Amino acid sequence: MIEHKIEAEAVDCWPEPKWSNYQDACVQRHSDFETVYELAEIQATDALMIIQHGQVVAAYGDLTRKFLCHSIRKSFLSALIGLEVERGTIDPSLTLDALGIDDREGLSIREKSATIYDLLTARSGIYHPAGYETPWMRSIKEPRHSHAPGTFWCYNNWDFNALGTIYTNLSGLSVHAGFEKCVARPIAMDDFRFDAEMQDGWLAEDPCSIHPAYAFRMSTRDLARFGLLFLRQGRWADRQVIPHLWTRMSVLPHSEAGDRGGYGFMWWVARQGVAFPGTILPEGSFSAIGAGGHYCLVVPNLDLVVVHRVDTDIPLRQVDRFQFGTLVERILRACRNAPQLKFENQPCRA
Repeated sequence: MIEHKIEAEAVDCWPEPKWSNYQDACVQRHSDFETVYELAEIQATDALMIIQHGQVVAAYGDLTRKFLCHSIRKSFLSALIGLEVERGTIDPSLTLDALGIDDREGLSIREKSATIYDLLTARSGIYHPAGYETPWMRSIKEPRHSHAPGTFWCYNNWDFNALGTIYTNLSGLSVHAGFEKCVARPIAMDDFRFDAEMQDGWLAEDPCSIHPAYAFRMSTRDLARFGLLFLRQGRWADRQVIPHLWTRMSVLPHSEAGDRGGYGFMWWVARQGVAFPGTILPEGSFSAIGAGGHYCLVVPNLDLVVVHRVDTDIPLRQVDRFQFGTLVERILRACRNAPQLKFENQPCRA
């Protein structure tokens, strides 16, 4: 683990050992978030946590329950790759050919010229079958061999799953063991475990590919810690947990993603306000998104983290991006209208 001791700013607030003004009960900032709660209660929101200036300003549902993360897993791996890049064990310019990466149907010479960087930005040009894909992902997948590496963006699970294999091969750690050691432990996650007794992550195999997906379960309050880590550009109190430069590069709009904004290193990025229907996000906002309604939204302009969860173990239960955009707009209005933090311990809204 590479760590750098740095001096924390006096204005920073950190959840050590627990969130400030938060002890297993939800907190609410008077009536500022009442419209947020009202919307959460009529849609499939199962947990919601809003952090501003490092403190919990609103919460809803069971924040300790470990929900499936779906594609939020990709942003976890991006952080781990950044650590290995700083260590020198991963070189983003390496090609799949140099790494010995192939798959069941065989990769062409052109496909093997794709680099780790191409995979990080979802521009590999490799449209080999991949596991853990949603119907939407399958619907947008390009025909095999239709684009050269680095020339075309496509949200493609082959890239993300192969990166998991590459990380394991080069770091010597599984994605889950690496996350527990290098992220969960340093930022003192309350609930995530990956040990002999309990494992909140596993490999999801699929016969179509030799590269498995790396699934995660995580509580809302632990996911909020991860969001705060990236809001603080990789710093946790006086430790630089993820390299500062990597956290900044990860959330730049390396590719245009149409009405979903932009795409960075396995993070979704707001582009000129575009990210979710029904709201205009401040420039610099970014999010990790999982199918069915899992969102970890970071808005640096407001020093804000929003974590939204849905029990997607229940078939067809979801909060779509239109619903979430409406919810985000109410959250942004509440945060802008009530800049002074005033906390009041109350029973959890659920």
